[in-house]
Amino acid sequence: MTNYYQTLGIAQTATTDEIKRAYRKLASQHHPDKEGGDKHKFQEIQRAYDTLSDPNKRAVHDNPQAQNPFGNFGPQTGFDFENIFSVFGARFQQPQQRTQLARMTLWITLQDVAQGGRKTISVGTHQGTMTVEIEIPSGINDGDSVQYAGIGPDGMDLVIMFRIHPNPKWTRQGPNLTMDYELTMWDLILGGETTVRDILGNQLSLTIPPMTQPRTTFRLRGRGLAQKHGAPGDLFVRVQATLPADIPQNIIDAIAQTRTQ
Repeated sequence: MTNYYQTLGIAQTATTDEIKRAYRKLASQHHPDKEGGDKHKFQEIQRAYDTLSDPNKRAVHDNPQAQNPFGNFGPQTGFDFENIFSVFGARFQQPQQRTQLARMTLWITLQDVAQGGRKTISVGTHQGTMTVEIEIPSGINDGDSVQYAGIGPDGMDLVIMFRIHPNPKWTRQGPNLTMDYELTMWDLILGGETTVRDILGNQLSLTIPPMTQPRTTFRLRGRGLAQKHGAPGDLFVRVQATLPADIPQNIIDAIAQTRTQ
């Protein structure tokens, strides 16, 4: 069994935040779209994060034996299965009639969450696959389940549990999104107008006041994720400072002179 703690380079006692930080760092390094990226390594990192970020999956990963409530009991141990069924017999003797449901897990992106709307998906059946159209609710959360009436195999209701791929660029808190945006130190010192893009690619104007400190966060109201009920979330832009590749020598000399004063 793969040790996902080793995959992410963290201790087994790692907190949720430590798991997330390790994932973002490694996902950024190995993303297939990046030069030198490794698709298979990225997929392994994704699987490790999906497992360790989910409390139930993490528990199974940490102690897989605990998932078998009967352990190694069987005929060779003399375990009396008739006795256990007699203990729980009342539970099995009169099963209640239940509506049959088809269930599946669907992975979507944060862009899907932001866009919402209709999406065509494939559903597995005994005969192969079928294509259905679903409506993705606005602001769906990771792990939410939605029941769609009558669109499953044989006309059953289809219950979809939505999982959302983590995105190294965006941090989500409810309907709010946070992104890092790089500016040169001159932009922060002098201030000015710049343009950022929201998760749907829309261009937004952002005013940087003079003498802005690195890691200052700006709030763009209503530019986060839409919600089924309530106003849209906000977009938080955290500015980061970068050094220009070429700094004129006279500026370096002026900075050095100021430093010695």
